[in-house]
Amino acid sequence: MALYEMRTYTVVVGKMIDVVTLYRDEGWPALEKHAGKLCGYFTGDIGAMNTLSHLWRFEDDADRRAHWARVFADDEFMGFAAKLRPMLQSQENKLMFDAPWGPKP
Repeated sequence: MALYEMRTYTVVVGKMIDVVTLYRDEGWPALEKHAGKLCGYFTGDIGAMNTLSHLWRFEDDADRRAHWARVFADDEFMGFAAKLRPMLQSQENKLMFDAPWGPKP
């Protein structure tokens, strides 16, 4: 059964354009080589304003932990993360299993 991880960052008010620009210019180029498990990135609009979320699909928790270990060992990604962190107010991670019906990402 697949394991999904939804990571949602709440961005400091007024910094969303800076976060989007940083992700476009540095974050995505650093993450693209690790993106095989990525389902998508999303920005909040109504209700969840100033949020950036990304959804990842893993085979199991061991796969998830190995993936993030590779990402966090990547100097290019960590350089980007150091620039991103001051613009974030909070981070929420959710681990979810797919339901036994309906479409799968």
